[in-house]
Amino acid sequence: MYTIYKYFMSDNMEEYINLFENIIAKTTQKVDYMDIRFGMGENTSLLMKDGNVDEINTGMNLGARIRVLKNGAWGFAYATDLSKINEITETALKLSNSLKGDVSLSESDIIKDKVEIDVKIPFKDISIEEKKDIMKEANDAASIDKVNSTTVSYADSEVNELFMNSEGSEIQIKTSRCRMALNASATNGEIIQFGHGSLGGVRGFEIIAEADIEEFGKKIGEKTVRLLDAKPAPSGKFPVIADPELTGVLIHEALGHAVEGDLILQNDSILKDKIGTQIASDIVNIFDDASLREGFGYYPYDVEGVKTKPNQLVKDGKLISLLNSRSTSSKLGMKSSGNARSIISDQPIVRMSNTFLQPGDNEVSELFEDIDNGIYLKGSRGGQVDTGKGIFQFNAAEGYLIENGEITTPLRDVSLSGNILETLKNIDAIGNDFKLSVGFCGKDGQTAPVGDGGPHTRILNALVGGMG
Repeated sequence: MYTIYKYFMSDNMEEYINLFENIIAKTTQKVDYMDIRFGMGENTSLLMKDGNVDEINTGMNLGARIRVLKNGAWGFAYATDLSKINEITETALKLSNSLKGDVSLSESDIIKDKVEIDVKIPFKDISIEEKKDIMKEANDAASIDKVNSTTVSYADSEVNELFMNSEGSEIQIKTSRCRMALNASATNGEIIQFGHGSLGGVRGFEIIAEADIEEFGKKIGEKTVRLLDAKPAPSGKFPVIADPELTGVLIHEALGHAVEGDLILQNDSILKDKIGTQIASDIVNIFDDASLREGFGYYPYDVEGVKTKPNQLVKDGKLISLLNSRSTSSKLGMKSSGNARSIISDQPIVRMSNTFLQPGDNEVSELFEDIDNGIYLKGSRGGQVDTGKGIFQFNAAEGYLIENGEITTPLRDVSLSGNILETLKNIDAIGNDFKLSVGFCGKDGQTAPVGDGGPHTRILNALVGGMG
């Protein structure tokens, strides 16, 4: 006779499927709905400061969560020990029985599928020493004259996940993801400036192996030093050209969060009741696409088993869709867009994936040609947005004056701020280039990998802030 301990470190997913099928069969008649997420994975992370490795973390993890819905309320329980699977099922049942709520779920397809990401170089085939060597190469390339400090971080993970629910879905997903980031600071004795860059994706170590690491580090170092000679930025309204990275941040922060179904329902979005309304200029088309394999936010199914596909949020300037889970979409009278996300131990919430502005028809050079006095903004150093009031402020990594159609004086400490809807309506030209950034998004104490980006974008009457 098998004990539940038998399943703890099994490599055979079928054994876990049999275990969870029994749990679902015993529990289904007691609830309105239930689902199970299970995952096991391996991960490695390294941190290097000024060329010396400060931290190395490697590990294996395993976890399962039970989620049950009864009387409109969720019961949720999680464990890292499968011998406790019956215990956490009972806990989830008790929680749901003790509560009453208004949760309902939109209809979803019953799916049986198995997805495995193509990997050329498995992470386990690359030693810790080899990973350290590549990080050191990036560090050394960035450590040019006047750079006084560097930090290089590296992380990889391989996760095998299983999703099953009482409706009959059974989905297996094996995903590999890695990222390397470099931060540099430079000083001339009077001021300090910072530079940042990252690379990564949803594949194996080939993402790093195929990159020009020396060039990656060198560019970050040079950008950081370049900012030391930059002038303080002027303040006022200017025509602004945002590079793909800053365009992505604008779309993600100012538009993406505002179309999240939970924020809509919480009356915390300027876009509440705006479906079908013109919210941007008619050349603006914005997508969220978790199915985009090139994006760092790629996933084939969300954590509720909903298949992902391109979701056009804005078409020709009109808001036509939102980001939803099964519960938020039910309340809004829509179908889930496949944007329920979380790690296994957390309750799913509505999150973006790969969010971007669709490229236009203009050559990038054409965006600059007829600007007599404007500002070119590149990269991002963070910012903040108030989705309820519809206002934002972002700090660009670097900027340049545009004079008579030419990029001239470098600028530092530049910010872009404004009203979301006014800014989107002031987009008057869009480049034909495209780039997605590699990053993470925080919401409600949870973090998720995302991609955001787009082309070079021209915005009229944009409010720029600086120290000048």
